[in-house]
Amino acid sequence: MSDDTDDAGTRLARIERLVASGERELVPAWRRATRGEPRWVVTVVIVAAVALQLSLPHRLVLLRPVWVLPALELALLAGLIAGNPRRVEPRTRKLRMLGLALTSVITVANGWAAVRLVGDLVNGGAGDAAVPLLLTGGVIWVTNVIVFALWYWEWDRGGPMARVRGRHQYADFLFVQMQSPELAPPDWEPAFLDYLYLSFTNATAFSPTDVMPLTRWSKMLMMLQSSVSLVTVVLVVARAVNILK
Repeated sequence: MSDDTDDAGTRLARIERLVASGERELVPAWRRATRGEPRWVVTVVIVAAVALQLSLPHRLVLLRPVWVLPALELALLAGLIAGNPRRVEPRTRKLRMLGLALTSVITVANGWAAVRLVGDLVNGGAGDAAVPLLLTGGVIWVTNVIVFALWYWEWDRGGPMARVRGRHQYADFLFVQMQSPELAPPDWEPAFLDYLYLSFTNATAFSPTDVMPLTRWSKMLMMLQSSVSLVTVVLVVARAVNILK
């Protein structure tokens, strides 16, 4: 009986300390309403993806002339910046749809390039130069990392604008700081660079590393990314090695 009393007293004392220390320790930042993350980070990464697409061989481009899709992507990005110039914050539903449309266009463009490249590799039409082949495969691989980072960022707990409101309490991805909040500042919450890191590690390890998918859609999306990355790397490297021999 005395052990139970001591445990109850310990729990009560801990609760009192937490209440005295304020709400910030009771409710982590990723679960409450906060300010939106800076817009410039994701903008720079998207511009980099557009530049990478422009460097691809013309035979891998979905639409002609080759500048059509990059111009559309930049136009959609300009609309997002005009609506939310400084921070990614909830304004209108149209901005949410604009962000999803931009991610979809980049995905379709890079997916088409990946399919065409794999087709060329399988049919022997990728050329006899190893260096251009490796560069093309690298561009598609890096763009693929950006594409899936955007999807993770756009869908985790309803997307960046929904995360600002703090309405979705159940995470789709479990970051280390969520499990061990004492390792991070009180105002920590996942931002775009965290999802970019998640996408990069999943594309290189072909499996989760320190960020765990919790929901079914996040597991399926990570599985799809690993599959695309594995096929691209294996076929491109195998073909390049065969050319060098």
